Amino acid sequence: MKHLPVITSAQMKHVETKAFESGESEQFYMENAGKGIAHEMETYLVTPKEAGTVYLLIGKGNNGGDALHAGALLCGKGYKVVAFCLYPTNECSPLSKKMAKRFDKAGGNRIEIFHAPEFDKGVIVDGLVGTGFQGKAEGLLAEVIEKANKSKLPIFAIDIPSGLNGNTGEVESIAIEAHTTLYLGYPKIGFFLQKGWDHVGKLVHVDFGMPEKFSEDLMPEAFLMTEKEATDLLPPIVRSRHKYEAGYVIAVAGSPSMPGAAMLSCLATLKSGAGIIRLFHPGGMKEALSNAPYELIREEWDLVDPQRILEEGNRAKAFLIGPGMGRDPKAAKALETLLPRITTPAVIDADALFNLAEREIPLPEKTVLTPHHGEMKRLLKKEATFENCQEYAATKKATIVLKGGPTVVFSPHTTPTIIPQGDPGMASAGTGDVLTGIIAAFLAQGLTPRKAALLGVVVHGIAGEEAAAAETSYGVIASDLIHFIPDAIGTLLYRSHP
Repeated sequence: MKHLPVITSAQMKHVETKAFESGESEQFYMENAGKGIAHEMETYLVTPKEAGTVYLLIGKGNNGGDALHAGALLCGKGYKVVAFCLYPTNECSPLSKKMAKRFDKAGGNRIEIFHAPEFDKGVIVDGLVGTGFQGKAEGLLAEVIEKANKSKLPIFAIDIPSGLNGNTGEVESIAIEAHTTLYLGYPKIGFFLQKGWDHVGKLVHVDFGMPEKFSEDLMPEAFLMTEKEATDLLPPIVRSRHKYEAGYVIAVAGSPSMPGAAMLSCLATLKSGAGIIRLFHPGGMKEALSNAPYELIREEWDLVDPQRILEEGNRAKAFLIGPGMGRDPKAAKALETLLPRITTPAVIDADALFNLAEREIPLPEKTVLTPHHGEMKRLLKKEATFENCQEYAATKKATIVLKGGPTVVFSPHTTPTIIPQGDPGMASAGTGDVLTGIIAAFLAQGLTPRKAALLGVVVHGIAGEEAAAAETSYGVIASDLIHFIPDAIGTLLYRSHP
């Protein structure tokens, strides 16, 4: 699969420098960028009559030039555009000066400001500073950013929210809180690190015409997964298939105090296309599982002898292990006995991850681990940086799904992949169990651990987005995601193949 490269600000500067040295036109790129920005603004605003005012925030660099050219084009379409300029024209970049003249000629209202402006109805376009910004937003720049954020108007950041470090994701004082970041060329790694994800909003690609030949030697920090790529991973549906061909999953999960985790993961497995699932659970859970889905096959085991589980495992296509198992020594001992003998692909989550961090247990050959940041830190015994997670994936020969906002997938000998789908409302108990079930279903339908993880995270994220659209981000619970799994798969099919 070919994903979209995620790069540093320095790498983007290197690509642009190569292009300019070979004779490419900087003005041509700015005009293309402005055209793309204007197009995205028109798509959002619909009609000039309903739009209110388009407020441009203009710094001295080329981001300001991009914004001014977009503003000129919007003026030509009948939109009311006001540009608030933080610097005199003679201090701005040569291209920005040229675009200021175009903006004036198109009928735009350009105002040099000395204090933070007032905003009325409309939208804000952030062209204050670009990806080269480092350090702390101070003085008038900080005042304008603060006023823009407090306006509650939708803010469209050009390339990067002003005040955010494109390399590290740091915000040393204040940064634009974007509704949408219209990134130029490639997304920057700072979008996804530290505070970056809290500031970028929705990510929208704007192609400014840079030929790919200038970026062929890039060594990306990561790749960004697209919905089209996820759609291409969906297992094909064969009309003549039976339930075992659809995928047989063995779940080793649950405990008397946590039956819900097991049921969430098992039901998510079925809703994601698996044909059959059998839950092996400890004794004493008959009453707790009495309201389990009719489709769930349940079988008790004693946490001592895994022979029966291994027998069924020979017939199955995937395992899911850990949700709700608990952390008592008996469960840990059961994992020590079971995991080294599994030969079927497996997803390991939750309490099983806790026990993996506490003791050295060999993993099945094709394993997906699904830790959140705290669990990953416990597994690593150090910070969960990209480098450390990648090293752990290589050492364990496993695929790692580092859950969070956003989620990142690590696999041996591959560049990390970032999955941007999801909603803050998914920060709710049990949503990780749902993800475990989804990934297990795709493993059972024949995908490799890496592909099952990538597709599973995308489906899980879209289901979360659609649940939040229905319930708001305040009201999403794990079982809502299960309800929206089929819709999420349908959304992938519709968006990518209308």
